[in-house]
Amino acid sequence: MPELPEVETTRRGLQPHLLGARIVDVDVRQPQLRWPVPADLAAHLRGQQVLALRRRSKYLLIDVAAGSALVHLGMSGSLRLDAVNDPRRTHDHLQLSLDSGLLLRYNDPRRFGSWLWQPAGQSHPLLANLGPEPFADEFDGARMWRLSRGRRAAVKVFLMDAATVVGVGNIYASEALFRAGIDPRRAAGRISQARYCRLAEVVREVLAEAINQGGTTLRDFLRPEGVPGYFAQSLRVYDRHGQACRQCGEPIRRVVLGQRASYYCPTCQR
Repeated sequence: MPELPEVETTRRGLQPHLLGARIVDVDVRQPQLRWPVPADLAAHLRGQQVLALRRRSKYLLIDVAAGSALVHLGMSGSLRLDAVNDPRRTHDHLQLSLDSGLLLRYNDPRRFGSWLWQPAGQSHPLLANLGPEPFADEFDGARMWRLSRGRRAAVKVFLMDAATVVGVGNIYASEALFRAGIDPRRAAGRISQARYCRLAEVVREVLAEAINQGGTTLRDFLRPEGVPGYFAQSLRVYDRHGQACRQCGEPIRRVVLGQRASYYCPTCQR
């Protein structure tokens, strides 16, 4: 599933083309996504000017005066810009026609993504109870330490909880815990405040590097211009089970935490 860096990369790639553009038409070819596309989505967006393109957690928000289209890419969704005469592709389920002559097309073979609507001045239920953004001042080690007191869940599960911080998915949680030297299996409530402060720092580092490098190369993720991200070349533990740790040479181990594969070095992470 595209994680925060992939979504942010998509946002940055699309923003110059969407900001200030007017949505001339909306064509919903397949409304049955993870949740049904609202029947009135086209009416809300048609004729509106795009005022901003924002990201909240792993959601993209296309802001117009009436509200916001809330877009999630799901497992295999992608957004791309086409010229008006470019043919549709299989699994192109939704299309925005812009006054610039460009088409914003949403492609999703598995249909696990979503297009929803958030009226102006309201917060969609999917966004209402999210924790802070990882680059926000509200996210720091002291806050994580306070939230973790008494928690028996593994620290990796705690870090991936959207109430702790948004957008830190499986890949980047594994990478951040490695850089912080924290064993992902340890109980969240048994980690010191100093170590949480270090973890907050490396979460930002890992995500910033991934954004700058275009995200992680996954089978289903392409940047808006159709080029894969390449942060995968920098992964130190994720999906490297049995391979030598780049830091100490010990074989990387794999364990399942919270129903997700987790990777760690038994020597470098304590």
